[in-house]
Order: sequence, then structure tokens, then C-alpha cells
Amino acid sequence: MAITETRQLPPQFIQDLGEDLGKQIIAQSGVPVVAPGAAGITQFAGESPEDFAARQEAGRRFDIRQQNLAGLAPTVAGQDRLQQQAQQVAEAGIGSFQPFLQRAEAAGTAAQTALGGISTGPMTTAQTQQFMSPFQSQVIDATLAEFDRNRAIQEQKIRDQQTSLGVLGAGRAGVQLAEFGTGAARERALLNAQLLQQGFQQAQAARQQDIANRFGLAGAQQGLGSFQAGLGAQQQAFTGRDVSQLGTLGAINQAQAQAEADAQREAARQAAFLPQQQLDRYAAQVTGLMGGYPGGVQQSFVPNPTPLQTALGIGTTLAGLYLGRD
Repeated sequence: MAITETRQLPPQFIQDLGEDLGKQIIAQSGVPVVAPGAAGITQFAGESPEDFAARQEAGRRFDIRQQNLAGLAPTVAGQDRLQQQAQQVAEAGIGSFQPFLQRAEAAGTAAQTALGGISTGPMTTAQTQQFMSPFQSQVIDATLAEFDRNRAIQEQKIRDQQTSLGVLGAGRAGVQLAEFGTGAARERALLNAQLLQQGFQQAQAARQQDIANRFGLAGAQQGLGSFQAGLGAQQQAFTGRDVSQLGTLGAINQAQAQAEADAQREAARQAAFLPQQQLDRYAAQVTGLMGGYPGGVQQSFVPNPTPLQTALGIGTTLAGLYLGRD
């Protein structure tokens, strides 16, 4: 049985478009896709010079497309002036309470220093020497010297009286002078003890005054520290709201930065895949045209001749040949 095939081809321009589309698809499949420009491309270890040159050429074309698409690249608006000012105010408030707390801590340290070494028990020998007047010995020496001078004067008067009476050197006169000397020595010792006791009492009073002064200073320092700490706590409470606002501003900044990164990535994607997108649009248009001019294939089947038909055909052919010879 013989088969007859009939093909209906589309117009020539449709065939040319299909061939051109196929060539472009094959050519595009061998072009590497790169996002950085030519300046950002370096040769990898083991990369052939041909592949590296292809990537460099693709990077150069990427730079050109990116420049051509600069007007269409997505952009992100920057922060408003009020947003920037609000962020500066919030950042300035962070940690502003810290100096108050530091001054409060310094005041507490000063109070402890002021109270350092204070003992409220009996005054020790070292403390007595510490609070005793540095001129104590000079005062005692001068007082006793004056006492001795007055005693000598009194003793001389007694001798003068005994001389005028003519009893100087007598037994009773010697007893009188001895009694005078004993009384004077006793008074001198009592005077010395009184001066020492007076100095000790003054040292005690000075020590008590020092304790009172230190407690007063410590109380003032602690009061100042409490006041500073109160101010710091208030400032910290105020700053707590600023911290929350700062966190919100940080989220805004992060969203801003992410939007800018997304815009840059989208611009790079547009430049990198522009040839494929153009080829896809071209392919869609070509296939659309091909749909308007469809081709087709028709086949027809012719039965094989029977032996009788073959014999008749041969006879007819021979008869024609015979008649043609006449």
C-alpha cells in the first residue's frame, strides 16, 4: 500500500521567526547570569579562561543594562526630618540618668569616708594624743614656771620676816619653811593635774565635736546622694519611655534599610534577567503568530494494484510501444 503525505507550511516569514527564536534560545542558554558588574568579577580557582571571559562579558553587559534601567529601578524614600529629629532626641535621653547615679554613689562613698575610723567607745590613748592641743605642754610648762616664781617670792617673804624677827635659822623657822615647801609642792602637783585634766576634757569635747561633725557630714552626703538617686530614678523612668520609642525607631530604621536592600536587589534582578524577559516576550509573540498561521500534514493511503491490474497495465504499455513504432 502506498502512502501519500501532503504538508501545508506556514508563510515564510513565520518560518524565519521560528528559526530566529530557536537560535536566540540556544544562544541565551549559554550566557551566564551575573549580578555584579564587570568590576566585581574575579576568576575562580579552576575556572577556565573562556568561562572567566564569558562572565566578564556578561558583567559588562549587566553594567550597561543597569545604567539603561536606572530610571525604572525601584527606590525607597528616606526618613523625614521629623523622624530623624525624634530619633536624635530618643538617643540623647538614653543614659542621661547615669551621672545622677554616679554622683549618688560618690556621695555615699564620701559619707562612708567621713564615718571611717569613728569609735563611740572610751577615748583611747592614741585618740587622746590626736585631739589634745598641740600647745598643751607649753601651756603647762608656762603655768608651772609662773607658779614656781610666785612660790619663790612667797618663800623669800617668809625668810625676810624671819630675819626681821631674828629667828632665821631657828628650829621653828625651819619648820615653817618646810611646811611652806610641802604645801607649795602639793599645790604645784594639783595645778599640774588640773591642767592635764583640763586638756583631757578639751580633747574629749573635741572628739565628740568631731564625731558630731562627721555624722552631720555623712547625713548631708547621704541626703544629697538620696536626692541625686531620686533624680536619677525619675530620669530613668522618663528614659524608659524613650527606650521604648527608640526600639520603635530602630524597627523603623531596620524596615527602611530592608526596603532599600530590597530595592537594590530588585534593580539588580531586573538588569540581570532583562535578556530572558525580552526573549520570553519575543517567544510569546512568535508563538502567537504561529497560532494564526498553523501548518499541517495530510496523509493519504493508495492500495497496491492487483495482479490483473498490473498485467493490464503492462499490456497497455506494450501496446503503446508497439503502436508507436508504426
